[in-house]
Amino acid sequence: MTHSRSRAGAPCKPDLPSYQVVLATTDWGSLRTAFGSGEDLPKVLTQLLEPDPKVQVTALWELGELVGHQNTIYEATAPAVMYVAGILTHPAAMTRRPYRDVPIRATLLAWLASTLHDASDELVARNEEYFPGFLTHCTTVAALRDLRPMLYRAVAPFLHDSHEDVREAAVIAALLLAEHPALAGHRAHLAVHARRILDTSRNDPDRRVAWKALEAWGHNPPGPEPLLEEAEDRGPHSDGRGDLEPPF
Repeated sequence: MTHSRSRAGAPCKPDLPSYQVVLATTDWGSLRTAFGSGEDLPKVLTQLLEPDPKVQVTALWELGELVGHQNTIYEATAPAVMYVAGILTHPAAMTRRPYRDVPIRATLLAWLASTLHDASDELVARNEEYFPGFLTHCTTVAALRDLRPMLYRAVAPFLHDSHEDVREAAVIAALLLAEHPALAGHRAHLAVHARRILDTSRNDPDRRVAWKALEAWGHNPPGPEPLLEEAEDRGPHSDGRGDLEPPF
């Protein structure tokens, strides 16, 4: 893992490892997934870089089943998230999804946001309410949350992407990542993006993430909280059935 240097001599911050390094140095077979070990994950992750968008989307759906089944964080979730964040700049991320004409990059970012939502402050607080000490004992969730500053640096370049779907997915992911105290300095400008989501997005789960971020950061969000009745079961970019299920 490399480290970035601060011009002012501040402590170095770790950079996100390249996707090649994550793939090669992770002992996938020793990590648990929803269905056993992660020995099949290298093949699934590599398929995300295939030129065929149907293969890419199918691979991302399979990945979600392995490392995010039933909205659960597994041992293999954190390195899988690092890999997906690492390929956001890969040329394969610009493949267009069939029928929807949306870059795969938007789908990758939406998958990241959905996975991050499962380790968000809101869900951790809910688990702590019923299982005191949850975060202390649930090391898989803590490991993913510790990655948030690194992941933010991978997501932030797409906040001003030319494609609306990429921008929105990046904003939702960034809002969830900015819950980390080390990223508090980014919240003021992210609040502007959050208000734009509330003004323009037709995706209610995304609007709820934006609303909750503004509320948590003291920005007085407009109107009632979106999806209040359904919030427990629907994270960002959820359509209730799964954006990644066939047909694509």
